[in-house]
Amino acid sequence: MNTSMPFPEPNDDDVEGAVAELEKYVAAHAPAAADQAPPAVAPATKRVRDLRAEVDEAHVLLELQADAAPLLVDTGRVRRSRKRAAEAARLHALAQDPAARAWQASRVRLVLTVVALAALVGALGWSTTGVHHTLTRGMVERTAAWWGAWAVEPVISAVLLVVVGARAFLATRGRVLHHPHLAVVEYGALAVTLTLNVWPYLPWVSVPWARFDPMQLLAHAIGPLVAVGAVAVLPIIWTAFTDLDHGLPVGPTPTPTSPEYRQNAPGTAAAQRGTTGDRVALLVDRARWMIASGRLSADPSATRLREALGCGTDTAREVRDALRRGAA
Repeated sequence: MNTSMPFPEPNDDDVEGAVAELEKYVAAHAPAAADQAPPAVAPATKRVRDLRAEVDEAHVLLELQADAAPLLVDTGRVRRSRKRAAEAARLHALAQDPAARAWQASRVRLVLTVVALAALVGALGWSTTGVHHTLTRGMVERTAAWWGAWAVEPVISAVLLVVVGARAFLATRGRVLHHPHLAVVEYGALAVTLTLNVWPYLPWVSVPWARFDPMQLLAHAIGPLVAVGAVAVLPIIWTAFTDLDHGLPVGPTPTPTSPEYRQNAPGTAAAQRGTTGDRVALLVDRARWMIASGRLSADPSATRLREALGCGTDTAREVRDALRRGAA
């Protein structure tokens, strides 16, 4: 026989505690309440949009301006200036090169020579008309003598140009051409040319003093005077250019010899160098004697040594260098 045991009835306190626990549990595990509705936003007007865009742009600009990379990039003007500066520096360095200096001097000498010869030819051409006028004052035009008078001044000028050309060319080879016969021919030709040009305009000779016109006399004397100037200065200028020291090494010019001759005469080059060195040594001794006797200064130039020793420009430079080495 089964006997059931009775369960005790819960009291009121237990029920209330259970209900409180259940409420706490439900409150802890209940889903969150729906979010509240967002507050109302003012409408974005055009001014608001513009100001917001300006502020955003300012923030981006401040961030980019902090980077100095754009300041390091060369502009087109800077690159052009750097290119010109580099080119100028290279040209300056090239201008100091001995070979470039010698080439520049030769170009300047050529230009000056062409200008001087052009002036000389023009002066002699003007002088030709004056000489022809003087010689044909009493002649019938277009006769044999009248035509032949045109050749008088060119013949005189040809002799004059021969003397000038010889002086100038020899000056480039270190040889100053001084000879009394050449001086007589040179200045005699110029005197004849000047006389034939100004003779019809001389006072008390061809015209009375009342009709004398000094401008006519001066105009017909210009041709011979310009010719005299060109003849006088051209050899001097060439000599000065020859004496320029460009810093190039000076030494004896090697003689071209074929290989078979070099094999047959192995000591020829050494003998030539020895001969040149002996000659320079003799000239150095002579220059020292002239310095001791007072005929030369203590540090003579190559031009002065060339004139005193009667040698070429290259040899005079070797003597000058030897004297300076000995003094040092």
